[in-house]
Amino acid sequence: MSTQRDQLDQLENEAIHIFREVVGELERPVVLFSGGKDSVVLLHLAAKAFWPGRIPFPVMHVDTGHNFPEVLEFRDRTVARLGLRLVVASVQDYIDDGRLAERADGTRNPLQTVPLLDGIVENRFDAVFGGARRDEEKARAKERVVSLRDEFGAWDPRNQRPELWNLYNPRHRPGEHVRVFPLSNWTELDIWRYIERENIELPSLYYAHEREVFQRSGMLLAVGPHSQPGEKDVIERRVVRYRTVGDMSCTGAVASQAASVAAVIAEVASTTITERGATRADDRISEAAMEDRKKEGYF
Repeated sequence: MSTQRDQLDQLENEAIHIFREVVGELERPVVLFSGGKDSVVLLHLAAKAFWPGRIPFPVMHVDTGHNFPEVLEFRDRTVARLGLRLVVASVQDYIDDGRLAERADGTRNPLQTVPLLDGIVENRFDAVFGGARRDEEKARAKERVVSLRDEFGAWDPRNQRPELWNLYNPRHRPGEHVRVFPLSNWTELDIWRYIERENIELPSLYYAHEREVFQRSGMLLAVGPHSQPGEKDVIERRVVRYRTVGDMSCTGAVASQAASVAAVIAEVASTTITERGATRADDRISEAAMEDRKKEGYF
């Protein structure tokens, strides 16, 4: 246990150092906060980094309009509890006024890029903290802790700065900004062990519960307004939980009896599939799907 505690202390200290370094150098940072577990841990670390003061920046949610109601309720309650300003970049607003069009598959995750970039420009954010981890996906494993984005919000994997001796360089030219990932070196298991240690509250759907689901593309999708079964799909009532949360139309549940943090930790420790690989349909399009979207300005 002492080894785990030491590792979590090191990861926590690194994340707090990153927050303080970037905030000390830049003027208008923001944290991406969806109510998902990684963004919840990120916000918890930000609160620790600047305690006893308040978190000195707002939070932003790029809202697809297809979110789980439990997650939105948790998001709003957390923002109110911490006394933060919430900036919402709404995909639905862009669809309503014709700036974006619905995709044929109904999935809105890829549509988040334009509202995100517009929200950054309109609010003049110069540093955007995100909860991405390198163990999630190959493209995310390539990205530095502090990642330069050009005036179009695009990421060039060939144009990355060295980060030797924990020295981070967030400086950029006018029109550019940086994405900052304090959880880069964490794993899914680290996240859950930290949630247990810090007694961090999460939305209820991260734990086992009964839900009506149907199978599609090897995933269990919840029956809801944004994920409707087809004529041949069989609706089942299963005990499931979510390893990640996002657009309901492409985020799958996993069969699970893990109803507590300890049970989730045991389950995660035994799996060999990342949560995005197991439960996000939009990440299965191709091996380069995430990298292509990041080059365009995605998280």
